[in-house]
Amino acid sequence: QLQLVESGGGLVQPGGSLRLSCEASGFTFGRYAIGWFRQAPGKEREGVSCISSSGGSTNYTDSVKGRFTISRDNAKNTAYLQMNSLKPEDTAVYYCAARTYSISYCPKSAMNYWGKGTLVTVSS
Repeated sequence: QLQLVESGGGLVQPGGSLRLSCEASGFTFGRYAIGWFRQAPGKEREGVSCISSSGGSTNYTDSVKGRFTISRDNAKNTAYLQMNSLKPEDTAVYYCAARTYSISYCPKSAMNYWGKGTLVTVSS
């Protein structure tokens, strides 16, 4: 059974850090691009970052560049999102998703599999 399970969310103060994990099972993880998305209350789900199947190429939405880092360990079937210098506007449910394509291009409509999300709250 194909699964993506996010973990690592929680409550953090502004300026703090969190590392999210996305553990995959039931498919050949190393053949899929992985994207991180987020959805804040009352807003549409938006793309945050994407990594190619090999991990050699990444991209980020402008609002997180320089603060977030996406990575993956194909031997562990896990992708990560390191989030530093967190801001209140980063508060959202964060989802990982997999696309049956190798390059680091992750439009929301093209993702094939989704996790259920993990909540990140940035507040003092």
